[in-house]
Amino acid sequence: MTISRSTEQYDQVVTTCRELFVRKTRDYGTAWRILRLPSMTDQIFIKAKRIRSIDEKGAQRIPDSARNEYIAIVNYGIMALIQLALGNNDRLELSVDEAVGLYDAEVEQVRKLFHDKNHDYGEVWREMRVSSMTDLILMKILRIKQIEDNDGATEVSEGVGGNYQDIVNYAIFALIKLSETDDV
Repeated sequence: MTISRSTEQYDQVVTTCRELFVRKTRDYGTAWRILRLPSMTDQIFIKAKRIRSIDEKGAQRIPDSARNEYIAIVNYGIMALIQLALGNNDRLELSVDEAVGLYDAEVEQVRKLFHDKNHDYGEVWREMRVSSMTDLILMKILRIKQIEDNDGATEVSEGVGGNYQDIVNYAIFALIKLSETDDV
C-alpha cells in the first residue's frame, strides 16, 4: 500500500465525516458549542466504550454500527479541537460556513500530524487491529480526563489538543481498515 493510497483513503473518510458534520450543523446549528471540553471528552468516551462493548459481547441491540460510532468520534474530536481553539467564549451560534471553516482548519492540522507520523512510523497503523485502535482511543481519553482533572496542567504531556488529534487519527485509521474489510 503506498502512502498516496493512504492519503486518498484518509481523505475519503474525512469527506464522509465532514459531510455528516455539515448536514447536522444545518439541522441543529452549533448546539454542541454549549458543551464544555470535559463533556466533549465524555461523548467520545461513550462512543469508544460502546464500540469496545459490542466487540467484547459480539452482539449489539442498537442498530448504529461501529462505523457510525467511529465517524462520531472523528466529528466530536474535531468539535473538541474547535472548542479548544475558540476558548471560553459565550458565542454559541456559528454560521454553517464559519463552523465548516473551523472544522476544515482543524482537520488540516490533524492531517498534517497523520503525514508526519506516517513518515516517521511507516504506516504501522495498517498492521494494527481495529480493536487496538479502540483501546488507544480509550487510553487517550483517560489521559485527557486526567489532564482536565489537573486543570490542564501537564509536566511532559503533549496536552489535550495532541491527544484529541491522535483520537481523530485513530478513528480515521479504524474507518479505513473497516472499509477495506467491507470491500473484500
